[in-house]
Amino acid sequence: MKKIISFCLLAIVAVQFVHAQTPVGKHSFALQQDQFLLDNKPFQIISGEMHPARIPKMYWRHRIQMAKAMGCNTIAAYIFWNYHETKQGQFDFATENRNVAEFIRICQEEKMWVLLRPGPYVCAEWDFGGLPSYLLKIPDIKVRCSDPRYLQAVERYIKNLSLQVKNLQCTNGGPMLMVQIENEYGSYGNDKNYLEKLRVMWKDNGINIPFYTSDGATAYMLDAGNIDGAAIGLDSGSSDKDFEQAKKRNPNVPAFSGETYPGWLTHWGEKWQRPDTTSLKKEITYLLSNHRSFNLYVIHGGTNFGFTAGANAFSATQYQPDITSYDYDAPISENGNATPKYYMLRNLIASQNHLSLPPVPAAVPVISIPEIIMQKHSTIWQHLPKAITSAQPLTMEALNQDQGLVVYKTKLIGHKSGKLTITEPHDFALVFLNGKYVDSVYRDGGKWTVTLSASEVKDPVLEIVMEGMGHINFAQFMIDRKGITDRVTLNGMTLMNWEMFPLPMQPADVTKMTEQKITSEDTREGGLFTGSFTLNTVGDTFIDMAAWRKGMVYINGHSLGRYWNKGPQKRLYCPANFLVKGNNRITVVDLFQKTAINISGKETME
Repeated sequence: MKKIISFCLLAIVAVQFVHAQTPVGKHSFALQQDQFLLDNKPFQIISGEMHPARIPKMYWRHRIQMAKAMGCNTIAAYIFWNYHETKQGQFDFATENRNVAEFIRICQEEKMWVLLRPGPYVCAEWDFGGLPSYLLKIPDIKVRCSDPRYLQAVERYIKNLSLQVKNLQCTNGGPMLMVQIENEYGSYGNDKNYLEKLRVMWKDNGINIPFYTSDGATAYMLDAGNIDGAAIGLDSGSSDKDFEQAKKRNPNVPAFSGETYPGWLTHWGEKWQRPDTTSLKKEITYLLSNHRSFNLYVIHGGTNFGFTAGANAFSATQYQPDITSYDYDAPISENGNATPKYYMLRNLIASQNHLSLPPVPAAVPVISIPEIIMQKHSTIWQHLPKAITSAQPLTMEALNQDQGLVVYKTKLIGHKSGKLTITEPHDFALVFLNGKYVDSVYRDGGKWTVTLSASEVKDPVLEIVMEGMGHINFAQFMIDRKGITDRVTLNGMTLMNWEMFPLPMQPADVTKMTEQKITSEDTREGGLFTGSFTLNTVGDTFIDMAAWRKGMVYINGHSLGRYWNKGPQKRLYCPANFLVKGNNRITVVDLFQKTAINISGKETME
């Protein structure tokens, strides 16, 4: 009898892998009580998650092939709303890494199925959890609920995204099997009407494949986050107890581990998060031996280029911004290499499911860049735009700005020295009095007061440079506007009549910042530095910023992201497609550095 059962199980696995290799033509995908059915046959999802927005387009196919060679038959992909609607009402599904349909088609060409995770909220350690920051211009906006102003924007997003992906559903000959409704909603709210409205919107826009939700494996999260008829994703599902909890929520749909974590995220100021692989091996062994479907979050993390990194906060004064790297200690490293964790999982999946896997793709070439001579180019003070005036400070969003820098300026009338308090600084501030640096203020911890010394100037000039470091992407403090979010007081007196100078610091903005003559008056903090270097061949590299303090790096009009000597990240990933044969130009904007320090490119992150 045991031999018969074993033979049947092997047959099921064989069927699963055959189907995993042939996502061509029209297919059906359905939910049964305890399993998924692909063309009416049991199917085990073995998924690896990666995000097209975090991966240079030239490497999409390589990373998908890496997941396939590790034993995956499916790719799960978050789609970041704010990456595609960068300006209200203007959608971009073509430039840089934004062609979602092409990513899905490459999955199909590589004979991989797709789980689409379009939000509208996704978390993902991505800025504002994928929501567009223009929503924050509405003073009393409520997100992730039935607020009609929010829903109107969501409906516009769903309509535009559906046009890109509806023909790629398995029912239409594509590789898409399921679409997720929202994300981990039970960790945030309980507006089930909102979740149902999302499902209706997707259906009304041509999405006819099954839906699923993803929540922690606790009763209250599943009760608030799952909707009837949707499969249950568990974040994570690693034991019989977890799956029993899902069965209590709804015994009529299958459950799977929607996020099984091979690694973890890292914030600035922490040590690199590198979880022990023993528990991961145990969890994957459990899922495979019990024929549970699962999704590895993430199999490959990629990079938070530009200002796309998010932040966490679990109290009113806490703020934990994410580093630029989204390596995540994932099986496939930030620049696409197979790690020891990758080979452990590959061997485990192959042996448990009796698979003959394709060879692991070759590593992507890397290069080192000899020392680049850097020179001071100018300062942010030499590139201030025309001032915007207001009685009270305005947030970045109110200034039609997402992140970057804003310089706030006013004269001190009445009190001219004493205790200056910024309420609230989002997220990092440099305070200047009469052009001289006084101190910095960091949002985390609630210590937002500095001391201004007395001066001989009749009406001292106060300037505050505010840096936004990523909108909070999880839990209850997501309404997270940037800049000075309320007021500035001196000895309790509210300071009025502000001039504001927006500096969005997008690549196009930095490119326009032409070289200026540096005088003795331009020695204060906030420098721009440039350097040129010549390459005979291009490849991936890591720009070493260990000697610098805090700022942003741009190469050939591309933003590599933020660096901070607080660590742990000291080097920024630069993909080959950001470089050119011949002359290349690097620009560094450092909030503190006054003199140039030479830079080089390394072959590894550390």
